[in-house]
Amino acid sequence: MRSFALSIAGAAAIAFLAAAPAQAEDKFTYMTNWYAQAEHGGFYQAVAQGIYKKYGLDVTIKMGGPQVNITQMMAAGQADCIMGSSDIQMMQVREGGVPVVNVAAFFQKDPQVLIAHEDVKKFEDLKGKTLLIGAQAQRGYWPWLKAKFGLTDEQTRPYTFNIQPFVADKNAAQQGYLTSEPYAIQKVGVKSTVLMFSDHGFPAYATTVSCMEKTVKDRSKQVAAFVKASAEGWKSYLADPAPANALIKKDNPNMTDDQLAYSVAKLKEMGMVTGGDAAKLGIGVMTDARAKASYDFLVSAKLLDPAKVELAKTYTTEFVKDAKVLP
Repeated sequence: MRSFALSIAGAAAIAFLAAAPAQAEDKFTYMTNWYAQAEHGGFYQAVAQGIYKKYGLDVTIKMGGPQVNITQMMAAGQADCIMGSSDIQMMQVREGGVPVVNVAAFFQKDPQVLIAHEDVKKFEDLKGKTLLIGAQAQRGYWPWLKAKFGLTDEQTRPYTFNIQPFVADKNAAQQGYLTSEPYAIQKVGVKSTVLMFSDHGFPAYATTVSCMEKTVKDRSKQVAAFVKASAEGWKSYLADPAPANALIKKDNPNMTDDQLAYSVAKLKEMGMVTGGDAAKLGIGVMTDARAKASYDFLVSAKLLDPAKVELAKTYTTEFVKDAKVLP
């Protein structure tokens, strides 16, 4: 009797194993650089639409924010990969001692802009204006702007992530993100001119997938799956953003439908995700030429010591070249 019971149990166990998936989904954590927003839409879409699951991943998206050091958290093992604001930023992080590698860039252009009042038509018109820029700009776009358009340090004042000083001062211009601050300024009824750095040769990529060297080596299969699925997520998001937007609003209850709609429209209009090299080589692509342009800018602006950081170690195209998700 006992042996019959065991054989029944054994048969049940075999049936259960046959019904179970061949492999459990691999857990993978990606940490963004700010509160959830449309600029993160493709990643949320890949969660919402089960695209990561299709590629064998159980992905958690963690929000960053102004007080969160996402690089530190990744180095401490709390994220597999993080969203770099730009490839330039991540190259500098590497010089700071964290062996981080850019494996994809989902924005082909850096969305950073200067927003001026409507009398300004071009960057050259900013001479003599008060420029409200954040401290981080000194290690990013500011040296580039100074060299290219003859602007000066004396013009700058700290940017406090508040549009009111700009609104109140007709002689001021402020930094912003193409998809965000121009909308807030428009909403309060102020007419403005938006000047985008990348339209004038600023080389940076943005919205990167940046991982520790160890992760790229030890979890290459999972990183490849994450890059491919994220590219599919971005393609899907631009076609129908509703599934991701529901998750974005859940993570960030302050986000409005109007802001999301404005941001998505700008992402499409400017070809942020699908333009440039992505149109032919696939969403998320990085090229050797662009990586070199970013690196050369940092070296020439004395923002990076080439003796400490080797270009070839700052990025890899091995994942994006195989993903090839065309818009």
